[in-house]
Amino acid sequence: MKNINRRNFLKFSSALTFASAGLTSNAKAAPNNILSPDRMGVLVDTTHCVGCRNCEWACKTSHGHDAGDIEKYHNREVFKEFRRPKDHSFTVVNEFENPKNELIPINVKYQCMHCDKPACVSACIVGAFQKNEMGQVTWDGGKCIGCRYCMVACPFQIPTFEYEKAIEPNINKCDFCFERTSKGGIPACVEICPVEALMFGPRTELIRVARQRIKRNPERYKNHIYGEKEVGGTSWMYLSSVDASQLKLPKHKDKTAPGVSESIQHGIFAYFVPPLALYAWLGGIMWISKRRKEIIQEVVEEEAK
Repeated sequence: MKNINRRNFLKFSSALTFASAGLTSNAKAAPNNILSPDRMGVLVDTTHCVGCRNCEWACKTSHGHDAGDIEKYHNREVFKEFRRPKDHSFTVVNEFENPKNELIPINVKYQCMHCDKPACVSACIVGAFQKNEMGQVTWDGGKCIGCRYCMVACPFQIPTFEYEKAIEPNINKCDFCFERTSKGGIPACVEICPVEALMFGPRTELIRVARQRIKRNPERYKNHIYGEKEVGGTSWMYLSSVDASQLKLPKHKDKTAPGVSESIQHGIFAYFVPPLALYAWLGGIMWISKRRKEIIQEVVEEEAK
């Protein structure tokens, strides 16, 4: 693209615009959601968590972000305000008052829940999100067009956008340490947890373990495994001594989030344009817009030389 000038840019841009008209309903809006019965998950036992935040440090380190000294994560001043995952902080821990024992707070880790039927996968018009066979929900920056529909669709408000980056911003979230777990390893946060508040294993086995804990210690646990059935089930599940809503875990019914959004889409498009054809057309237009910005930047840089 070194020899590009304004005239060539306009020709290229026009060609892209006409090319978008050729998109057909054969385009695939989202990958298949095929799950293994042995897919993996994590059980978060909030009655064990001590709020050390080692998981935050390990998450940043394993994803190549500047984590700093692990000792600074033991500062509990951050718990004065409720925090959400951010573009370079894929997981965070928050602290809540314990109605059963005011001397021992309840600490809760938050990250992508890796839904069995992910709303982000359903909402993405170009298939940038994928639910993998073993449970991980991953994002492909090479396909993403930056529409941010995933952020709107997520029932847990997890995906974040790099607004501070003018060129090639990313959608960020926990990827279930895909590079590790896809090769038989365990997530960095689970590996570093000093009190075994996080248990990694087959989802079915985690549910069995959770039920056993509730049965053996009914005074310690609320009789509810958060994530077992919410929005159709999630890979990350929680045990706690209080109702999940008291820990700012969203209250959801069993029906999948995509089930709700897709029923609306089907009603809208029943007598209109096939959804995949429309999604393909919209995706093409948005890709063109994104590529135009990249070319303009290249033109500016070339002429500045």
